[in-house]
Amino acid sequence: MTGPALSAIICRPTYARVLVFLDLKGVAYEIDPIVPFMGNDRFSELSPLRRIPVLIDDLVTLCDSSVICEYLEERYPQPALYPADIAQRAKARWLEEFADSRMGDVFIWQLFNQVAVIPYVWGEKTDEAALQKALTVEIPHVLDYLERQVPREGFICGALSIADISIACFFRNAKFARFSVDAQRWPLTAAFVDRVLALSSFEKLKAFEDRCIRTPIPKHRSVLAELNAPLSSESCATEVPRHGIMRI
Repeated sequence: MTGPALSAIICRPTYARVLVFLDLKGVAYEIDPIVPFMGNDRFSELSPLRRIPVLIDDLVTLCDSSVICEYLEERYPQPALYPADIAQRAKARWLEEFADSRMGDVFIWQLFNQVAVIPYVWGEKTDEAALQKALTVEIPHVLDYLERQVPREGFICGALSIADISIACFFRNAKFARFSVDAQRWPLTAAFVDRVLALSSFEKLKAFEDRCIRTPIPKHRSVLAELNAPLSSESCATEVPRHGIMRI
């Protein structure tokens, strides 16, 4: 295998999993910082569900973060981010799926969508009842489960893996909805999240994320250019939101 290929990533700047994966693998990349409801017809061709992230490299174009991360693991096997042990590997994959399905539904669709997307993108009112249910019922249910899964020290499968990265990403996103884990009620989860988000591959993204979350979506590319982010030369971004075929 020759050196790592340059990959283009279409994603929102707060969607860290694939970017963290690329950084840990030492793969250079360029980013087109869009959100899924601000993509043009080219974006629809690349991502038929109009969802992000999308990876484009010299071999393939892929949608879905799990598919992308498995591809990167197979193409760039070192450092390994999936456990070698068959049982631990299955556990890591299950927790990645739990993060995508359960945490994604709760932290993205029920929390971030209500706090940020609905009022600031679509100009509609937040469903306060739905938001309160997320905060008082759904999120505690997720945290109760995680409290039984995460270790007191270190990482879930011994070494850093897709499980740790997948779970931590949703808590980084939750911070933009002004949510943080109650360390008294869920001490192991709170410490685990802090531990994983303190990794240098996450830290490198914070300046980009913090700036973008305070910036109108159409200006994301310009502020990221000011921060010397590795931007792609072309963009699929638009300034007018457009509903996707699945939810928003």
